[in-house]
Order: sequence, then structure tokens, then C-alpha cells
Amino acid sequence: MPRRTKAEAEATREALLDAAEDVFLEKGVSRTSLEHIARHAGMTRGAVYWHFKNKADLFHAMLDRVKMPLQQIIDDITAERQATGPLDTLRLATLHAFDMLERPRSCRVHTILIHRCEFISDINPVELQNRLASDCREVVRRCFQQAHDEGLLIDAIAPDVATLMLHSMIGGLVHDWLRAPDSFSLRESGGEAIDSLFYLITRHA
Repeated sequence: MPRRTKAEAEATREALLDAAEDVFLEKGVSRTSLEHIARHAGMTRGAVYWHFKNKADLFHAMLDRVKMPLQQIIDDITAERQATGPLDTLRLATLHAFDMLERPRSCRVHTILIHRCEFISDINPVELQNRLASDCREVVRRCFQQAHDEGLLIDAIAPDVATLMLHSMIGGLVHDWLRAPDSFSLRESGGEAIDSLFYLITRHA
């Protein structure tokens, strides 16, 4: 392969990742070959192998260009250090994750991960999602535990139950929205559902 500048090499890599998004979204991950991606990008398969070891390497590089919603929630909660109180921190972090997910690239990549990707060899979407979900549940549970300790949750809702409720609502909203993004606004309609959940579980004076 001809020697290229760092900027040219990076541009080629990004073009291949853009092509992978398009083809994965159209065909699904298991039915997409590196030849398909190279052809879509107007390049040779050798160009793909110059930048990526295999399809799994390319797939994970594509995921790395966006942030998973649950990872966004974890990062926001950690950054805020619950300065606005544990319940408001959780609510705002969730709404911010919805904002991020509505961005076109994030929407495409998450649609691929959830609706266009089957388990194949060294690509295991379920394992990735489960790992993020487990990490997020623990961070969220700590916030709800703090809210419980501070008397902010209603008596009928234990921290573990509140965690399950929020996690299930996020998962359901994201899954349904990715299947048909034009059917409703995740940030607006989903945000209203999240706001309603927090209102119902919050102790009011």
C-alpha cells in the first residue's frame, strides 16, 4: 500500500467506518463481508485490512465512535457527583443520554447493535450490552440508595425496585424507538415518561 500521511490514513479509516455503518444497517452484521464494506467505500479489501484486523475489530471501532446510553448515564452521574441531589442527577443523566442517542450517527450505530447484529464468532452484542447494563445498574442503585437514606423516595419503593423500574423503562423506550425512530421523539415523549416516573417515586412535602 502506498505510503500515506497520517491525515490521509485517518480519513481512509473514517470512510471505511462510515461505509460499515451504512452496510451493517442495510444488510445486518452477519450478512456483511469486508468486501461489501470496501466496495461501498470505493476501496479495496486490502485497504480494510490495513486499518482493521477483521470484521470484529472494525465493528468495535464503529461502536467506539459513539457512547452507549448507559455509559453516558454512568459518566454523567460520576461527573455531577450528585451535586443537584441523587434523584435529579439520575433524571437529568437519563434525559441527556436520550439527547445523545437522537443524534444521527448514534441512532444508526445503536440500531445496528440492537436490531441488526446477531451473535457471530467474536462479535457478541448481548455480552456487551449486559456488561454495560450491569455497570449502570450498580451506579443507579447507589443513587437510589442515597435518595432512600435521605428520605427522598416514597416508602413503597425500595432502592432495588426503583433501579429495576428505571432500567426497564430506559431499555423499553430505547428498544422501541430504535425500531421506529420516526414514531415518537425519544427526548420528548421518552423524557415525559422518565419525568413521570421520578415524580411518582419521589416523596413530596
